[in-house]
Amino acid sequence: MADSSKDQKAVKPNVFVRIGLFIKQIIDELRKVVTPTRKQLFFWSLAVFIFVFLMMALVMGLDGLFGDLVIRIFG
Repeated sequence: MADSSKDQKAVKPNVFVRIGLFIKQIIDELRKVVTPTRKQLFFWSLAVFIFVFLMMALVMGLDGLFGDLVIRIFG
């Protein structure tokens, strides 16, 4: 025999209850956030700037290389 609980759909709470639960979960997660110290913020920012500079240099070098290659091939 089929189980009657499997045949019934799960009842969702209304939209306002779901929005309230979502906001409550956001607040709970934000309470877990730890603010970095000034030293940590400085070194992480420095690491990001160095990484961005290296990526810019890589893209600029490849662009120059491929541009020169295209000029040599197609004159």
